Amino acid sequence: MIERYTLPEIGRIWEQEHKFRTWLNIEIAACEAWAELGKIPKEALADIKAKADFEIDRINEIEETVHHDVIAFLTAVAEKVGDASKYIHLGMTSSDVLDTSLAVQMRDATELIMEKLKKLREELVKKALEHKYTIMTGRTHGVHAEPITFGLKMALWVEEMDRNITRLEQAKDMISVGKISGAVGTFANIDPRVEEHVCKRLRLKPAKVSTQIIQRDRHAQFLTTLAVIGSSIEKMATEIRNLQRTDILEVEEPFAKGQKGSSAMPHKRNPMMSERMAGLARVLRGNALAALENVALWHERDLTHSSVERVIIPDSTILMYYILVKFTDIIAGLTVYPENMLRNLEGTHGLVFSQRLLLALVDKGILRETAYTLVQRNALESWKTHQPFKELILNDKDIMEHLTPEEVDEIFNYDYYVRHVDYIFKRAGLE
Repeated sequence: MIERYTLPEIGRIWEQEHKFRTWLNIEIAACEAWAELGKIPKEALADIKAKADFEIDRINEIEETVHHDVIAFLTAVAEKVGDASKYIHLGMTSSDVLDTSLAVQMRDATELIMEKLKKLREELVKKALEHKYTIMTGRTHGVHAEPITFGLKMALWVEEMDRNITRLEQAKDMISVGKISGAVGTFANIDPRVEEHVCKRLRLKPAKVSTQIIQRDRHAQFLTTLAVIGSSIEKMATEIRNLQRTDILEVEEPFAKGQKGSSAMPHKRNPMMSERMAGLARVLRGNALAALENVALWHERDLTHSSVERVIIPDSTILMYYILVKFTDIIAGLTVYPENMLRNLEGTHGLVFSQRLLLALVDKGILRETAYTLVQRNALESWKTHQPFKELILNDKDIMEHLTPEEVDEIFNYDYYVRHVDYIFKRAGLE
């Protein structure tokens, strides 16, 4: 389902080579700190830096016997380093490496996701400005309400993306935390200055308090943030799907030359990419639920979170990246049909002006309930007979004894509904 060509950078973050290389960087940084503290001879540190390396096949081979990935890694590195390898992993526990490395990977993935999120926002801004005054009907409960503009719909999405950017920045800060504090987080066999050095080298903050692991509420916030972003995109994709319906056809997602919509019906142009976005958002939410389940662990740590994370964190980051790339393409290539928007707006024969007519009668001193009854009886007649609402109003003596034909003409004016568009755009910073 996920085309690899769209994931050149973020996919590599989760490949074995990059993971083990990050582990090695952590181990070497820890050795540097120990050397500064006089625990490791300078010549041993130089030997480690010169020789420390690994072969993935050898790590996998060792793991077949030891059934422990970090031990397999350390053994493979030790075979390269020789005698000085006795100083590697000094006072550390496996999770010092695993969790600190995971923090680096999540942070790096987040930075790539952020780039795509901001690119999507740019495309939404373009559409908002292009269609700032493109009038269309607003719908509530799927039923015509009052006029809006397509630009306002896009501006709403821009604002939501701004919130998602803020959420992702907060989540990135929350997961950019490392720990090199030993078996249960007490620094019993390691100097806290080692942790400070390692985290500084990796652009992380040390966890203020930890157990054997970094606490999983951080990871849960990260994955729920991705799920919220996915849900925002699902909302937008669902709107596009609805507006592409044959009976509405106000927008249409890109349809490539040579693309086929149906094996049976050659005329079909289905919103398949928007539907895919809506479907994949469910995966992000499911993974977020699994991350929430990972928060509660036994005492200072158990293993129930580990196997889950090996699936949900790489998958969610790669999937989020993919969704953003594809949905940005949808927005950039979206075809908008202003003439269909106007046609649909006028399809209810002027009923969208009912509230303004109601308020005009109230302004004339009529009780609201009385005015509501007068307007509604004509609205129901228009629904039933398809007669123009304005025509019925002009022929209603009970209403026209309070209004002039000129006032009715002014009431049935689309410009009234979009007169504050500039104000809304300015308030949203879209000028």
